[in-house]
Amino acid sequence: MAANCGFILVIMIMLTTKASADPDLLQDICVADLTSAVRLNGFACKSNVTAEDFFFAGLAQPGVVNNSVGSLVNAANVLKIPGLNTLGVSISRVDYAPGGLNPPHTHPRATEIVFVLEGEIDVGFITTANVLISKTVRKGEVFVFPRGLVHFQKNNGKVAAAAIAAFNSQLPGTQSIAATLFAASPPVPDNVLTKAFQVGTKEIEKIKSRLAPKK
Repeated sequence: MAANCGFILVIMIMLTTKASADPDLLQDICVADLTSAVRLNGFACKSNVTAEDFFFAGLAQPGVVNNSVGSLVNAANVLKIPGLNTLGVSISRVDYAPGGLNPPHTHPRATEIVFVLEGEIDVGFITTANVLISKTVRKGEVFVFPRGLVHFQKNNGKVAAAAIAAFNSQLPGTQSIAATLFAASPPVPDNVLTKAFQVGTKEIEKIKSRLAPKK
């Protein structure tokens, strides 16, 4: 019951906020036509709208975490729920294995609010003055990551954890710091990374090889 109440609380907060990251809508609905070749700030509207355009069941069950960082993000944004187009909200479920990390990343288009469903996670964000704001967040508790700031979540417990994250954008975007720098295509030049991180080329190439997309 507590988890359900918290989930509703997160949704209500995101729906009632006046600080919307996306532009205000000018019509009741504009269900995204994801097949349209027309590209604008959002998606073109389609005419044949059904209830399924506003529905997504993909967050009901825990995700299977089988990657090297120990976390899995299941995003319910406009790409999964076309009816979110122009509405300025989206949501994700994050599952963490014991010791799992959602690595440092940013959302350039949205503020994020996290509600812990199960377990507890250590969270933090870094301000532009390089100040770390961090806290342990337990089941039923909420934490906010301001728009555009680097942040992370880590499960330091011995059992799995899960959280629901809500955003004031239909498509908040995610830039993982490590992947952005070391797995870009075309790649960021080694001499840029060696100078920025004050390490040698071998270390840079080693990191790149570990973060390279699996083929």
